[in-house]
Amino acid sequence: MKKSIQDINQKIKQGEATILTAEEVTHLVMDGEEPTVKDVDVVTTGTCGIMSGTAAIFHLPVAEPGTFKKAHKITLNGVPGFPGPCPNEWLGSVDLMVYGTSHSITDPQYGGGFLFKDLLRGEEIEIVVEDIEGKIIKSSVSMDEFGTAQLIGTRFAFKNYTAFTNPASEPVSSIFNAVDMDGPFKGISFSGCGELNPLQNDPLLNSIGKGTRLLINNSEGLFINVGTRSSPQKPNMMITADMKDMDPHYLGGFRTGAGPEVYNSVATSIPILDDEILQKTFIKNEDISLPVADIRGRHSILSQTNYGVWRGTDERPTYEKELCQKCTTCLVEKRCPTMAFTNHELNTIQCFGCGMCAYSCPFGTFRMERGQVVMDWEGGVKELEVSCRQSDIKRAREMARELKKRIENGTFLLDSF
Repeated sequence: MKKSIQDINQKIKQGEATILTAEEVTHLVMDGEEPTVKDVDVVTTGTCGIMSGTAAIFHLPVAEPGTFKKAHKITLNGVPGFPGPCPNEWLGSVDLMVYGTSHSITDPQYGGGFLFKDLLRGEEIEIVVEDIEGKIIKSSVSMDEFGTAQLIGTRFAFKNYTAFTNPASEPVSSIFNAVDMDGPFKGISFSGCGELNPLQNDPLLNSIGKGTRLLINNSEGLFINVGTRSSPQKPNMMITADMKDMDPHYLGGFRTGAGPEVYNSVATSIPILDDEILQKTFIKNEDISLPVADIRGRHSILSQTNYGVWRGTDERPTYEKELCQKCTTCLVEKRCPTMAFTNHELNTIQCFGCGMCAYSCPFGTFRMERGQVVMDWEGGVKELEVSCRQSDIKRAREMARELKKRIENGTFLLDSF
């Protein structure tokens, strides 16, 4: 049996379509069932994690027309932007691009990802412009005053990723861990949402083409093309969406050993046109390879494991407040990548579920099953505790369920291309 996009869209409009998340499909298969194209019309997927290929295109007011001819430099809450390409001569406004990975010149712990979240929260940000004559213009502005705020993902949602450990004795600073990674083999960090990942369920991009709609941080966006460094073996996506429609819960800054990074969340839909497409969504974490690399260079693969590392883990830590020793210098507050733990309080909404709190606190104040990796090493076996998860399975699940809900409600139809 084969179906068409038009067949499925008609069922969606009539409220008769069967929509499952990729995890729901996998769980059916693990329970001994084998759904067919007759049983399922659409499978939704989701992922959330650090995505360095993040940039925003802004047009924003700075001063009254005639105040300056052209911006030469600009910062937003200390985060450098790149004015242009349009000069906007004497208009008092600036076109610019801001990288999600840019670091503030005034606060080394603040960067583009944190800036984007602050903007989406409606906060006023400080703008400093240096014009081409060297004059400084200062102002403050919020997102609702921006003429344009468009997010571009140049390299989003890799078909899962890599785990990292440090086999050496000296600590290593890297974007692939929340803090400098101790060694040898003191822990492991990893990225990728396994069986829920969009391209893991559609590795040949059969359901994604130029113009295909998807969700980026809960905003309806478009697939532009495959992203930078994409390959048939390790595909990723170049995508875009209007930032003004985004939910700040799904993107933000993430502090690493090498400075602030940025995380995003993506959801896609897979129309089930035949059994072959559906069977690709049967994949489970234990069947998905997870390379373990030396954090000193991702080209150096030490071993292989699988995404079974997610199985049986906790989405979020449990904070045993009565055990908190209220240390003068709190390791957890110092290390928390999203600043979710401050003043001995845990903000469970801001929390990313990385596990750094449970790994760092010497008093067992945080309980969290973070997962373990078993890897072959020099003729033996090493069991490594996960020190940092740089993907958030909770937000990924929320995104997949949100897209499922929109399709069920008939507010999100599928694209033909």
